[in-house]
Amino acid sequence: MMNKELLKKENFPVFAKYKGLCYLDSAATTQKPARVLDAVRRYYEEENANPLRGLYELSVKATEAYENAREAVRGFINAKSVKEIIFTRNATESLNLAAYSFGRLIVNEGDEILVCVSEHHSDLLPWQMLAKEKGAALKYLEPTDEGEYTADMLKAALTDKTKIFAIAQVSNVFGRVNPIKEFADICHKNGTYIVCDGAQSVPHMAVDVSDLGVDFLAFSGHKMCAPMGIGVLYGKVKLLEKMPPFLSGGEMIEYVTREGATYAELPHKFEAGTVNVGGAVGLKAAIDYYNELGIELIEKRERELTRYAFEKMREIPFVNIIGSKRADEHGGIISFTIEGVHPHDIAAIFDADGVAIRAGHHCAQPLHQYLGVPSSARMSLAFYNDERDIDRFIDTLKTIRGRMGYGG
Repeated sequence: MMNKELLKKENFPVFAKYKGLCYLDSAATTQKPARVLDAVRRYYEEENANPLRGLYELSVKATEAYENAREAVRGFINAKSVKEIIFTRNATESLNLAAYSFGRLIVNEGDEILVCVSEHHSDLLPWQMLAKEKGAALKYLEPTDEGEYTADMLKAALTDKTKIFAIAQVSNVFGRVNPIKEFADICHKNGTYIVCDGAQSVPHMAVDVSDLGVDFLAFSGHKMCAPMGIGVLYGKVKLLEKMPPFLSGGEMIEYVTREGATYAELPHKFEAGTVNVGGAVGLKAAIDYYNELGIELIEKRERELTRYAFEKMREIPFVNIIGSKRADEHGGIISFTIEGVHPHDIAAIFDADGVAIRAGHHCAQPLHQYLGVPSSARMSLAFYNDERDIDRFIDTLKTIRGRMGYGG
């Protein structure tokens, strides 16, 4: 299904409120369509109750809304069972869950954990902490200058001690799509588990976890037009069943005595306490929006806009694009520096012109250290952007050095 009407900014209330806003920071968080906001409000107005706990009608409706959202996620990423879909607060919590529960289960002293140096801190710090706790070695896989990781690189880095390999499907700095399916096959032949950060891929491309073969995949709702505070951890059933709970308390138990407890079945043993039904409802509404719009149309639109921006940026001599020099290897994300200008000044000038971009290390300090660049600026797209946004971005980009006092 492809409904091009859903591309329009008119579907997003924020653009009516801020008519001059040129929003190019969707890798950080996306704007929300009215449909999603309406769905969340409707839930709280018409179905709000504590789910899973009450036998009365309102509680049953809340439970149905929550579990319908889980089924929507399962279908969206083509998981085999709703038992493989764990709701969390965000991708960060999902990755911490994987590291804390699964990592503690399989990593021992002397083992190795392999992490890409380009990983977001959310997919680095949990493994760093696990390695220190267990006395394991944390090793880093380093990319080419253009941000590429190859099969040969991975094979060379893996050893018989490598228990876990952590990698993003799409880097939040390079914007490059990594060959996850090939990497998963390599890892499994080596006896290594693969944990994938899908925060920058699930909102922008078709992601089929059954086809990819990853053991775990994490993503956040707020990066795909859903509310903040709802995230997902996908995990293979056979692994999730072996894992101890991440949090304990209400709802994640089956039976409690003074001496101990037995845990609820999947997926509920990982969802302690009162769950975020409103966020889950919003995530389902966002998935419905994506499905009606069509993931193929989303990917096509964003690649066309990326190419348009990339080619215009390359015409400006003092702009250095980080990563690949090919437009088609930047999936909606272009990080860059400007000769002689600090990224914070770059972002401030853009803001003065009503253009929202990102500046800093993008929660990827080891990557910036590896590249020899303290920080960078980043523009990132979503399907609701258009050519006019890119033109405004380029118009400001051309003026930045002059406005900072440089001649020529």
